[in-house]
Amino acid sequence: MLKIEELVHAYIHSHCDFEKEIVLTNYFQADWEADMLFIDSEGFSHEIEIKLSKSDFKNDFKKAYLNKETGEKFLKHDKISCGDYICNAFSFLLPMGMIEHAVIPGHCGIIEFYHNVDTWETEFYLIRSPKRVHEDPYWKLNDKDLFIRKMALNLLQRKMEIKGKHEELIFKNPFDIKKIK
Repeated sequence: MLKIEELVHAYIHSHCDFEKEIVLTNYFQADWEADMLFIDSEGFSHEIEIKLSKSDFKNDFKKAYLNKETGEKFLKHDKISCGDYICNAFSFLLPMGMIEHAVIPGHCGIIEFYHNVDTWETEFYLIRSPKRVHEDPYWKLNDKDLFIRKMALNLLQRKMEIKGKHEELIFKNPFDIKKIK
């Protein structure tokens, strides 16, 4: 069975221009994690959510956000469809034929894939392009300097994890410090 990490790798290496786009995987924005987030050179963003089962797809429409100030509850896809979401575009990446296209909201892009288990090759098909839900660039809605600092911190943390140095540190690891109220 194809793992989600292998699917992400196959997609980004066949569809992304790393010189012109920022490509992030498993990136938390707003209150949800984006499986893939792309920010182009003009600052427009596109989130791609991977769904490998019908139940996982259906559950995506139950994800909610609670506004701490007003107490109002919003569903994720209601926020996306009305343009009250940080990304300019949103798409689903799904196994070929898993979901009828008519059930997927019109603002969402649809990308289907076929994975050949014999050759281990994965093909991607753009079924429907996503609609741009608003015209504000990502950098108008996000502080670019803070974003870069967070990326640098994440890179350092991952490097330490990969090298297995957490156990070798003789000082307290700042990544393990919990925020104290």
